Parts: sequence; structure tokens; C-alpha cells
Amino acid sequence: MKRWRANVAAAVAASLALLGTANGHPAEQRLVDQLSQLKVRYTVVDNLAATHGVDCSALGADWASCNRATITLDNPGEQISSKDWAIYFHSIRQVLQVLDPQFKITHLTGDLHRLEPTDKFTSFPAGQALQIPIIGEYWQLFETDVMPRWYVTAGGARPRVIASTDTENLQRLVTPLGQQWKRIEADHNVLMTAASRFDKNQDVRLLPAADLRGQILPTPLQVNIHPQDADLRRGVALHLAALPSAAAEAIRQRFEQLGVSINGDGYPIRTRIQSERFQGPTALPGAYQLTIGTQGAEVVGFDQSGVFYGLQSILSLLPADGRMRIATLHASDAPRFAYRGMFLDVGRNFHSKQAVLRLLDQMAAYKLNKFHFHLSDDEGWRIEIPGLPELTEIGGRRCHDLSESRCLLPQLGSGPHSDNMGSGYFTRSDYIEILQYAQARQIEVIPEIDMPAHARAAVVAMEARYRRLHRQGKELEANAYRLLDPSDTSRTTSVQFYDRRSFVNPCLESSKHFVDKVIAEIAGMHREAGQPLTTWHFGGDEAKNTRLGPGFQDINAPDKVNWKGTIDQRREDHPWARSPICQALVNSGKVQDITHLSGYFAVEVSKLVNAHGIEKMQAWQDGLKDAKDARAFATRRVGVNLWDTLYWGGFDTANDWASKGYEVTLSNPDYLYMDMPYEVNPLERGYYWATRFNDERKMFSFAPNNLPQNAETSVDRDGNPFQAKSDKAWPGAYGISAQSWSETVRTDRQMDGMIFPRVLTVAERAWHRAAWEQDYQQGRSYQGGVTHLVDSQALLNDWQRFANLVGQRELAKLDQAGVAYRLPVPGGRVLNGMLAANVALPGLTIEYSSDGGNQWQRYAPKAPPQVSSNVLLRSRSPDGRRSSRAEALR
Repeated sequence: MKRWRANVAAAVAASLALLGTANGHPAEQRLVDQLSQLKVRYTVVDNLAATHGVDCSALGADWASCNRATITLDNPGEQISSKDWAIYFHSIRQVLQVLDPQFKITHLTGDLHRLEPTDKFTSFPAGQALQIPIIGEYWQLFETDVMPRWYVTAGGARPRVIASTDTENLQRLVTPLGQQWKRIEADHNVLMTAASRFDKNQDVRLLPAADLRGQILPTPLQVNIHPQDADLRRGVALHLAALPSAAAEAIRQRFEQLGVSINGDGYPIRTRIQSERFQGPTALPGAYQLTIGTQGAEVVGFDQSGVFYGLQSILSLLPADGRMRIATLHASDAPRFAYRGMFLDVGRNFHSKQAVLRLLDQMAAYKLNKFHFHLSDDEGWRIEIPGLPELTEIGGRRCHDLSESRCLLPQLGSGPHSDNMGSGYFTRSDYIEILQYAQARQIEVIPEIDMPAHARAAVVAMEARYRRLHRQGKELEANAYRLLDPSDTSRTTSVQFYDRRSFVNPCLESSKHFVDKVIAEIAGMHREAGQPLTTWHFGGDEAKNTRLGPGFQDINAPDKVNWKGTIDQRREDHPWARSPICQALVNSGKVQDITHLSGYFAVEVSKLVNAHGIEKMQAWQDGLKDAKDARAFATRRVGVNLWDTLYWGGFDTANDWASKGYEVTLSNPDYLYMDMPYEVNPLERGYYWATRFNDERKMFSFAPNNLPQNAETSVDRDGNPFQAKSDKAWPGAYGISAQSWSETVRTDRQMDGMIFPRVLTVAERAWHRAAWEQDYQQGRSYQGGVTHLVDSQALLNDWQRFANLVGQRELAKLDQAGVAYRLPVPGGRVLNGMLAANVALPGLTIEYSSDGGNQWQRYAPKAPPQVSSNVLLRSRSPDGRRSSRAEALR
């Protein structure tokens, strides 16, 4: 962390040197300082603008969907009449129109917009507010759609963040959305209020502790619980000869973290490896047999990871009450999937090494074994590559530099400075430490360097490298790792509104040299860490021009419709369409056409991956879509992260990928993306293009090896049932992975809250097949409210057991580990004048306040208090240090 802070401090100093000082531009700086005191308020006025008279199609909105909003700028000080200023703000929704002639808004790149005065601007009157009506694309349904840290510039003055926007408490910036939470009129999602949440939680009751005795998470394949208890109050004597020293130390740390002392006179726990003892479905890496008696315990592993997991199962049994007594039992266990993954994006926003190590600890505790590390994206390059310093000096840092010669432009609420998680990277030694930490915890690190799309940080950095060496007259060296064809004039808009500089040019030999260099350096780090690189993640997703997608139509099309955005598509190109080098490659016959260039590049990269002795290349499935099958690639194994949304056909396309020889890791966003909100409530954090909510209960119900089944237990994005059936063969998934993207996640605490506790449900499904999961059958159809093939009572009983284990036991362990998990907001109703309250994870303390939050009292369901209808509810963590969001019961 000290190294990261030192890097940030140096970056801030460089930024200030670049941007000038107040002493050099006193009048301009005074203006900036005055404007920085404006009070900003963002109000969503109408998310159904297209149905209320706004011609969203004519404005060029994708699928003719747009919203109306108002920016209010309140001036608490003296009148400001200068026109020499600009306000920069982050908006994930492109502004399509400004309805006040005093102002104009220009989209710069990504989410960065610039608000400027026009010639008609008069002033910001003293003590008055100006309202600027705007129309933006799509919808704004959660407050996290609005990004913080708007900032002001003027001439050569140093930019300043507008103070009222310099916050992670977005309620200071965003007007409550009220009824503006629906995407379309036919939105049938249920808004989560205290009352509707109470109704949702009604079928889950608090179980007595005795019912949870002997329960292990994730659930074992087979367990026999005995009546006696083992007493760990004197500590444990760990005999860990079956584990290497680093893994043994990781286990000791976990015992001590959970309050179990280690001493030679304690309860003995012995370990050994005996693979020949395992037969049939348990003869797998990670399998173990666990015997817990009153006088000692023994873990027999199929391999080292089996021993490690058996020890974690002992720790799983520890209750939250500190009694240090666990059930005696015998368990025979083995993992369901070979790939049990956790994905973390540090490209959009950086997350510290400490946060990553903390995440690895919890992955190990719940037997997740693949850490998919997304180290680059348009918004940031996050790993040091020796010999290419610009990647981290420029690609790993954001500041206000319109030339982007010293940093990337601000994105995603980072503002103009480099002193927050918009900037940052892992040094070579940091990454090696992470690898070693993961290796000790039986976790394979899979690095992802995303390309050819989502590569803007790398492209901009390598252009800076080119300019530096070109000035020195080193032309050959300057071009060695260039990722952009300087003759390419393609007008391309990426999915997140970047231009052609967000795409690595796949036709350049220098692009291949760059990939080869990066693979070589990262593979070297893996060798030095003692975890040889066996899987390289290519990325490969979204290499397209979003404005040539199905939601748009050309302005001159003869058959225009009013439900598509109308634009001049002659001004839009497929990526690299105007690159002479790529045109020559297509003309040579090596590539079918321009749209197949990303697929061509995937094959070329696979050759480099194979040349480095790496046996597997992995990618997001759309990155490999042009290949006939997995044999088109040079590596012995090829994996795909399937991120098709189920209700848009993912229940069927998964079969296609598996039948073509790919190792399919299910990563479906409507169940497994943890950047989606927990619930349908505007105060929740996250994107929602795939689903309006992914809470623990929904994710727990995911049936990974019978994807059509999920149609019976879930709804689509708009809360409507859907039908799912596939007539294709399904050989089964290779694995399952939970994804944590970071566009709206700017701090480590926010990262913890988005991942935990719901990742525990993914660990359960990755390790254990539930009895209510049905076998896949070709041609069998499922539909919510129509078919009743799933045993809903068995599913409810299983969820009730799991929810109680999390609420009564596992959250306390997360407290002990310092994890800032999300606490569920309670539900409540006033029944006959008495408060009735519940919570999604039974066992958590519920508190209520009748005086606006000044005083809080513990809710006791057996003695419900008499209250008025206006009462606040919240839940509190087992350690008493944190509480959930407080919500009014009305």
C-alpha cells in the first residue's frame, strides 16, 4: 500500500506541474475556485421520455430509448458572469440534447462530458440556481448511474473538483428517483420497499442453532453427523506435513483469524494424502475425507488441495458464538466443477493489493480455485511490464490532460486528479506476491489482458512511447510496440463510447510483438512466484461499433421505424475498416472480411500463447465466435467464459460452445455478475443491462448444468417470465465463475460490498449440486408460472438452510476477516399497531428507530414493539460495527 501511495503522490505532483498553479493564473484560478463552490443537483425527470413526446429516434438514441434529466447549478456566492470556463462531468449515459441555449454539452470520450457556456450565457446569479434540462440516452434507474467528482477548468488554472460532488454519498448529488425506477411501461419488477421486502422474506424463518449443527459450506457430497461434540477451547495441534510450508502457514493464519489458538497440547488435527483411497466420483483433485472425533480429527486428501479443503471444512463448522465446539462427523467430499472462479476487474477502477489478498483469503475459505484477474481495459492498465513504462505511467493513471500525453482522461467518477482508485497499478513484485499468496491457498491466477477491444489504456500508452522514441530519432524502436495504424481513419464507437483508439490493430506486426512481450513478462512473473502460467485470458469481447448494432438505423433507410435510433451510419465504420494495413490483409484472402479481424487476431494470439508453453487460452465467448471450433486455435485447450444472458438465449448457445470442444465456464450476467444491484431499489449500486437484481437468493437458485430450468425460477430484465428449451445435446459445463466488474465500484469497501456475501452462493453452486437441480433433457421446456417441474419446496428448504448458515455463522467470520460485506436491508410492516420485521439472512440483528434515526432499538420478534407507521429499519453486523442502509417503513 505504501508503494501505491508513493506512486499516487508522484502522479499528483506531476499532474499539478502539468496543470499550472494559482500563482501563474490568479484570475483564472479565482474563477475556478469560485465555480468549484457551486451546489450541483442531478434530477432524473422522466425515464419514459419516448412515450411522453420526446422523439428519441430522431435524437439517435439506441433503440429510441432516452430519458429527461435536469442539472441544477446553485451559486451560493457572488455573481459569475465570465464565459471562460468549462465543467467536466462523468455520465455513463451520453447526453443527446441540451434544452437551455445558454449551455452546450460535448461528449469527449467514454463517460467524460464537457459543459460550457454559449454566447447566450448571461451569468450564474448570486445566491440563485440555474436549471439545465437535458436529454440522455437509455434510462437512469439507479443513483449510481450518476458519477461523482465533477470538476471545473478555466484557461491555464489548476482544475478543481466541485466540492458538492466530491463524495461517495451520491444522495448528496442525486435527487431521489421516486417513481422514476421503471425502464419501460411494461416493467413488472417489484420495487423493494420495507413492505415488499417483508413479503419476499416471509417464507424464510429463523432456524434453531441445533438445525445448523454439523453443516459445512459449501455443502459436502456426503456427511454423517454424530451426536458428540469436539472441544477446541484449548486450541488445536495442527499436523500439516501433507501441505507445503506456504499452504500450511495459510491454514494457521485462518485458524488464528477465527480465534482458534494453535498449540501442541490442543485438539489434534492430522493430515495425509492417500489418493488410492478415493474411488468413483470422489477420485478428483480437491477431494477429501474428513473424520472429526472427540479426541482428534483427520483429513485425508486426494491431493494437497484436498487436504487444504478438508481443513477449511473444519473451520466452516465453527459457530459464531465463540464456543469453540464443533460436531463430530465423517464427510466424504469432492468438488462439482474443476473451475470454481472469481473474476475481479481492476481496469475500470483500481483495487488495492490488500483488498485482493483479502479476497483470496475468502475464496480459499469457500473452496474457489480460479482467480480471473482483469488487469487491463479502456480505463486503465494495472500491471507493470518491464521495458514498457508508459503502460503504467500513463495507462495506469488519470488526470486532466486533454492531450493524454501524460495520463488518461478522467473516467467513472475519478475527477481530474490521480489521488483515488481511478489511478494505480501493481508493480512486478506486487503481482508476484499476489501469485504466491494465491498459490498457498490452492488458487490459480488467470491474468486477462483484454484485446483487441477494451484496450484504450494500452493503445494511448504505446502512442506516448512512440512519440518519446520518435523524438529521439529511434524510429525502429518507436514502432516496435505500436498498437495503432496511423493511417487508420475509421470512425468507430465502442460499446462504452470510445473511438478507434480503444482497439488494438490486429493487422500490425507490432501488435503481435506487444502481445508476445506482455505474455513473456507475465509468464516470467508466474515462474518466479512458483505458479507457472497455464492459462492466458485473451479477453476478446465487444470488438464492434455499437452504432452499427441492431438498435440503430440509417437516416436514409427506406423502411425506417420509430423504435430505433436514426443516425447517419455512413459516418460509422467497423473497427479497422479504414486501416490500409487491414484492408491489405483482407484483400490477401487471409481474412474473410473486416468483421472477422478480431477472430483472426484471437488465432494469432493463441499461437503466441502456445509458443510460450501455456496450454490453455481462454476468452469471452464473442471473442472466438468466428472460429469453426476449438481446434482452430494453437493451444491444446481453449476455454470460453459464456456471458450470454439466459433469457436472451444463453440457455441454448451454451450447448453450441460445449459441442465445439470449448471448456465452457458459465459466467451468465443475469445470475453471476456481481456488478448488478442486489435488489430493485434506486439506492443500490450497479449496472443493470442484464438484470435489475442479483441477490443471494436468486444466485443460489442458479442451476448451472440445466440452464433451461432457470426460466422456471427467475424472470427477465423487466420482471417478466420467459420460456427456455434447447433441443441440443449438453455435455455439461467445465466451470462456473462470479464476475465483479468495477465501473461503479470506486473503493475497496464498495468492492467488498458488491462481492460479499453473494459470492458464497456461487461457491455453493460451484462445489455442490443440490437435490432440486434437475438433469438436463433435450427438448424439455421450462417457463415461470406455467411449468412446475422444479421441486420448489426442496429449493425453499435448501435456501432456508443456507440463508441461516450465512446469517447466523458466516457473516461473523467475514467480520473477523475485516470484509465490508453488504448488510441486507430489513423488511417490515405495521400489523395491528405492532412492528413486524424480517431480514433475508436470518440471524442478523434488526434495529428500528421511531425518532428519525437518533436512537435505535433492537427488534425482538417475540415481543414486537408498538410503533407508528413512520419508523426506520436497518440490520446490524454480528460484531456491531456496521449497519445496513436505513429505510423508512411507511
